[in-house]
Amino acid sequence: MFVQTQETPNPNSLKFIPGKLVSNSGSFEINNKDEVNNNLIRNILSINGVTGIFLGKDFLSVNKKENINWEDLKHIVISFINEYYADGKEFVFDKKLDNEKQNDFSEIEKKIIKILDEKIKPAVARDGGDIKFKEFKNGVVTVQLQGSCSGCPSSIVTLKQGVQNLLRHYIPEVKEVISV
Repeated sequence: MFVQTQETPNPNSLKFIPGKLVSNSGSFEINNKDEVNNNLIRNILSINGVTGIFLGKDFLSVNKKENINWEDLKHIVISFINEYYADGKEFVFDKKLDNEKQNDFSEIEKKIIKILDEKIKPAVARDGGDIKFKEFKNGVVTVQLQGSCSGCPSSIVTLKQGVQNLLRHYIPEVKEVISV
């Protein structure tokens, strides 16, 4: 198996593409190896300098500490990924961690989520990350950036010039977008 890597706008995050399904249940981020019982995730999070993993449909983004060099980590992560799939596993994760119910949202919130899902998430996923809707209150949309987007130097520009402008264009009630 050939695991490809792809740089992201965040110098402390690298996207690993195994050419196989990674998450069978949507995307999510894991920062603590004790949160899961998956050997691949636990092994990667045990590597010195790794701070988190983001799982997308067909990729993993690994975040590291700033003082660690990717050349010291990349081959170890690729080795763990190859080992995992060589054991015959079809995907890394198959459990839904996000229990949000679309029915609990107002009409404006549903519109915001639809725009995030259709217009913003695909672009953010190309960079190894995700954006999750958290709240809409008094004209302010609160989102959570995950994966490569979390802590990325260009994430504020993306949030304000990209996400905020797009949401304001389609939904006049949106005045601002902030990240938690």
